[in-house]
Amino acid sequence: MKIAITGATSGIGTEKVKALAPLCEQMFLLVRDEKKARDLIQSLPSHQEKISVIYCDLTDLSSVAKTATTLSQKTTHLDVLINNAGGIFPDKTITTEGHELTFCVNHLGHFLLTYLTMPLLTSDKGGKIISVSSEAHRAAKVNEEDLELKNDFSSFKAYANVKLYNLLFTKSLAEKFNAKKIEAYALHPGVVNTNFGTQSKGIFKFLLYLAKPFMISPKEGAQTGIHLATHQLDPKSNGGYFKKRKLAKASKDASSKKLRDLLWAYSLKQIEPYLSEK
Repeated sequence: MKIAITGATSGIGTEKVKALAPLCEQMFLLVRDEKKARDLIQSLPSHQEKISVIYCDLTDLSSVAKTATTLSQKTTHLDVLINNAGGIFPDKTITTEGHELTFCVNHLGHFLLTYLTMPLLTSDKGGKIISVSSEAHRAAKVNEEDLELKNDFSSFKAYANVKLYNLLFTKSLAEKFNAKKIEAYALHPGVVNTNFGTQSKGIFKFLLYLAKPFMISPKEGAQTGIHLATHQLDPKSNGGYFKKRKLAKASKDASSKKLRDLLWAYSLKQIEPYLSEK
């Protein structure tokens, strides 16, 4: 099995690497902090030879395009791509390429990575694309004229929206690439005790504080993603949303064809300048 994963250097990403490395022929850590990735590899002495580090900055679409190029030079196929990285940010920040940071890190960077990596995933017997969403998607309030919330930003609303986008993207992948043997799944890892949200402000920071005693460990939070990567699933669950290793019911908006088509068209337009760079 060959796996590529973003967000591998902390939290549930690290736990996924530890659990999946023994099962892999090759593993690619797509990360911004290369030192932390190498430290992680050093902690897995039995598997160091099969784990590679590739620089990937999801806030920089040019970097993501280069990541995909490097990945295609290192392997002819992938079995699993895990879009694991994500974050919530307290203030509106526009990237150097003109995108709202929450949207870019949680959705658009992964959209480009997945799009460019598709030839590796559709070769041989097909592949899986696993994206980390959240129950926060139920609080999404999408403005169809402002998908990135550049004009009406709030930290939690931006995060809730992108977690809904993860679900819409997953369903689109299952629809568009099912004939090419692509499986796509989204998941809620649980409320995990990590450094997630430590920069948050106001009510969300307060809610995180209240939730701390009830949070699960990163190892527990990684289990659904590990399950999806390693188990053969019912074809009827393709495009589905999972919690606690089981298919779950997402919000009504997550099933909206209008929203997923709108998101796909918008995202594809945003990545057009980077497609020729691969």
